[in-house]
Amino acid sequence: MQKLIIKGNKELSGKISISGSKNATLPILAASILANQVKIKNIPMVQDIFTMIDLLNFIGLKTKIIKKKNTLEIKKPEKKVNTLAPYKLVKTMRAGVLVLGSLLTKYGKAKVSLPGGCAIGTRPVDLHLFALKKLGAKIKIKNGYIFAEAKKGLKGANISFPSISVGATENALLAAFRAAGKTVLKNCAIEPEVKDLIKFLKKLGAKISLKGRTISIQECKISNSKITHEVIFDRIEAGTYMIASALLARKELIINKVNPKNLKSEIDVLKKIGIQIIKKKTSIIIKKGKKFKKINIITKPYPGFPTDLQAQLMVLLTQVNGTSKIKEDIFENRFMHVPELKRMGAEIQIKDKTAIIKGPTKLNGAEVMATDLRASVSLVLAGLVAETRTIINRIYHLDRGYELLEKKLKSCKADIRRV
Repeated sequence: MQKLIIKGNKELSGKISISGSKNATLPILAASILANQVKIKNIPMVQDIFTMIDLLNFIGLKTKIIKKKNTLEIKKPEKKVNTLAPYKLVKTMRAGVLVLGSLLTKYGKAKVSLPGGCAIGTRPVDLHLFALKKLGAKIKIKNGYIFAEAKKGLKGANISFPSISVGATENALLAAFRAAGKTVLKNCAIEPEVKDLIKFLKKLGAKISLKGRTISIQECKISNSKITHEVIFDRIEAGTYMIASALLARKELIINKVNPKNLKSEIDVLKKIGIQIIKKKTSIIIKKGKKFKKINIITKPYPGFPTDLQAQLMVLLTQVNGTSKIKEDIFENRFMHVPELKRMGAEIQIKDKTAIIKGPTKLNGAEVMATDLRASVSLVLAGLVAETRTIINRIYHLDRGYELLEKKLKSCKADIRRV
């Protein structure tokens, strides 16, 4: 099994270019089932994307990856399709369930395995199924699979989500795309990744409007047989390297290929801690900090501080002056990295949904184990800060969501290698 070895306590300098968004690409790949011919640019070459492409191939779509250009070409099936998303292709990836809405819309039926992914909480598909039932789908769950059917097609409906869910919002969008009449979705997720999916669907001819947390969709037919779409940048990857820069920048470190407007919450939090940040049109410059200040934050849906950066921020807070608090308000089991950080010397206590972090503390290299995607990259950050050597096991979690991690860090003088 592969692992990372990091020799820490080295200053970083240089530039890092941010890849396309994994969390934007995945629903767009699911939406490609609705299209005839699609070219998707700026996709990240990470394992979750490859798994989703395998799923599209299994369904019957024709795909071609152009790795050097980070581009994927997709053509509609030439033969009879599989309206099945099997367990073997969905077990490691939460987003696999998004093909449910697309398959129902185009073929009137679907059999989709209950999804897997990181073990950071229950993340039930209840809200997905709630929306699909409102649109007229008949659904049952049997032997670990969702069986969904809409023989006469889906019908527009007014749907108010009881809580905000990115995945449920995306699945509802895909299902409502061609539903008869008008669909109104309330209390929706409005992440940039959701907006990128809407942009893609509009290229297919969708009539969608967004106001606040309400999305309205008019019935439509696909008007464009061939479209090209460029995926937005990965704001979680950008936030991760911003935090690494805050911890270890020699003088400054430049984060390229970003839109600072999509990083407002992350930038605001880092500035409150005492990080100097300069915003450019498509880049962010992180200046070396002098004195870090404690902070209390709560993870929230966009535009709040993202749960996907909670673990990384926690590493930074081990180096601030005073006691900081992070309340995890999205997932109930997203502190699994804490025992590993404590092995490295961090002083962290968990009470209810809140992590209490004392700083500054000296981190020491240790052998640790990744438990999920974002937890694993927090251990990379801790290893970069720590004295002596850190060994990170189970790094397949990292490969699900970070493109060229070692190469990007090495280009900024980090001592990191895979064995």
